[in-house]
Amino acid sequence: MSFLEIKQKINKGQFTPFYLLYGTESFFIQDIKNLLIEGILPDGDVENLSTYDLDETPIQEVISDAETYPLFGERKLIIANNPSFLKAKPNKVPFEHNLDHLLQYLSNPVDYSTIIFVAIYEKIDERKKITKAIKKNTSVVICEPIKEYELSKWIKTIADEHNIKIESGAYEVIEGELEANLHLLHNEMKKFASYAGEGGIITKEDAEMLVSHSFSNSSLQLVDAVINRDIQKAITIYRDLMKMNEEPIAMVALLAYQFRTLLRVKLLKQKGYSQAQMQKQLGIHPFVIKIAISREGKFTVNQLSVFIDKLTNTDAIMKQGKMEKDLAFDLLLFDLTNSSSRLSMS
Repeated sequence: MSFLEIKQKINKGQFTPFYLLYGTESFFIQDIKNLLIEGILPDGDVENLSTYDLDETPIQEVISDAETYPLFGERKLIIANNPSFLKAKPNKVPFEHNLDHLLQYLSNPVDYSTIIFVAIYEKIDERKKITKAIKKNTSVVICEPIKEYELSKWIKTIADEHNIKIESGAYEVIEGELEANLHLLHNEMKKFASYAGEGGIITKEDAEMLVSHSFSNSSLQLVDAVINRDIQKAITIYRDLMKMNEEPIAMVALLAYQFRTLLRVKLLKQKGYSQAQMQKQLGIHPFVIKIAISREGKFTVNQLSVFIDKLTNTDAIMKQGKMEKDLAFDLLLFDLTNSSSRLSMS
């Protein structure tokens, strides 16, 4: 079931006993979780909300909680993170998950509890008995990152949610400045809505003014700070973005986009591609390619590959809750600037 389909059902109050949120797009996962919390546990009923890490808690304890009657409420909501028993190679844990118990509960759940399985994995093992049973008995929401060609559709979808309209010229600006990253897009639309008001229209000029200050320019400034090994400037830019309520995960995604674009442009340039050929090959906005061409010469292919790996690792650490997001981003900036210094001398 698609994200929009399941969201429509939840908004209508149509809930099921189980949900499997599967994929690596954290925007979809967080949005569905928030909708379920608001819909199933009205008025902030946190007493009946439980969150478990299945790398730390056996599934049988989660089921036991689900079977226990709600405390001063009508329903319970249980979030079960990291169901690694769905992967081909489950994570090593100091206990055993009683999957037979889970299979029994999947076929005969109580009517007052809902369990959300959150699997932030690129793949799960479709051949496993437990995977087949969960997919058969749950509302499965595929949470995969959107493609570049889907960006315009999501711009309109999120703009409609905020009751604003985007002029055709503004689409080009937004698509040119933003990666297909829904965290960034959602934050941007909130700013547009605040600027234009309910039912307002965002023009090309509005988009150029608002987007440039929040996303693209800031990420490019961070890239430049890394190039110049200026950790103080990098931290200052990051702190300014935090004041504007930018999410660390979104900033990691934006930085990763910048460095991936630099690497792709650099590799194509080495093959003799022109700027127009790069645009056709990569399918991204000419402005983005122009900026990348002006910066790619300051890095080696090895440097860019190392930086992308570091960004990917930090993204995983944040999404898995292994470290506070602010601290993880601070450490990332220190690591990138120090890596830039070390690699430039090698």
